[in-house]
Amino acid sequence: MKVADFDYYLPRVLIAQEPSERRDESRLMVVPRSGAIEHRMFRDLVDYLDRRDALVLNDTRVMRARLLGSREGTGGKVEVLLLSKTPDSDHNDWEVLARPGKRAQPGTRLVFGAGLSGEVVGATSYGGRIVRFSSEGDFDRTVEEIGRVPLPPYIKRELADPDRYQTVYATKRGSAAAPTAGLHFTPDLLRSIAEKGTAIVTITLHVGLGTFRPVKVETVEEHEMHAEHFTVSEEAAEAVNRVKAGGGRVVAVGTTTVRTLESLPIADDGRICAATGWTSKFIYPGYRFRVVDALVTNFHLPRSTLLMLVCAFGGYERVLSAYRLAVKERYRFFSFGDAMLLF
Repeated sequence: MKVADFDYYLPRVLIAQEPSERRDESRLMVVPRSGAIEHRMFRDLVDYLDRRDALVLNDTRVMRARLLGSREGTGGKVEVLLLSKTPDSDHNDWEVLARPGKRAQPGTRLVFGAGLSGEVVGATSYGGRIVRFSSEGDFDRTVEEIGRVPLPPYIKRELADPDRYQTVYATKRGSAAAPTAGLHFTPDLLRSIAEKGTAIVTITLHVGLGTFRPVKVETVEEHEMHAEHFTVSEEAAEAVNRVKAGGGRVVAVGTTTVRTLESLPIADDGRICAATGWTSKFIYPGYRFRVVDALVTNFHLPRSTLLMLVCAFGGYERVLSAYRLAVKERYRFFSFGDAMLLF
């Protein structure tokens, strides 16, 4: 398949620059496999769930991963985006995106303030850097103190309330970007869903470069996903298995949740197994889903791996037709935009 097949026309005015006043006041396009598309509000999601279903959420929390600093000796400005801690390192080494990258070659020392500094000790295959950080105090606390919320580049305004780029159930710190489909939930909506009898299950995938890295090849199959770390507990796996056995649906909130669930090992009896590890799973049309039955997701960038995953789940023609309708109906797109439900 050609990456160009996943392009679509989007007026810039439809790219949401800020979240809706209330999280669950976003619009929800309901796209069933059979029947007509419906236009609802996100709070109406509860109407499409029942007591046999499981709603699976990604509980990762976004780090204040955007660090502004300077190069030691020259004073030249540098910006670093923390992606993930390098596994199997005895030091505090992180994969990062650095800007300007040409000024952050191995051996360059970086100073960020509050006793935090780093040295570029390597480069990655995708153009990133490995930075070895040193901190006079607790590294995580310092990053949360001096770092900034890493908003996507298409959002041009700073957030008045940085917590609006966190889900209300975010607990496991480690992401460089938010799992944006979850931004629409409120405590009241989650309470209503639970009161209906729907199981609410949490898993963790720390969003990194794999989720938002641009596709730079011409053919879909040539793209390689960057690995992201995930954890699915025994409790979560058992809850999903119980729902499957009872004839219910696994409703994944967001593409990160889909990739996590579909990365899990499957036992001989068809049950998913708990696991912790790294996934570089790339889902595009032709993929056969093993776990997920319904998907809640935002409207994604053209030519992105996220759109490819949604097309794999909902059907290429059906999803792109829904996107064209969303443009016509003036839905809001991307991280702070509206949502769709596919089942």
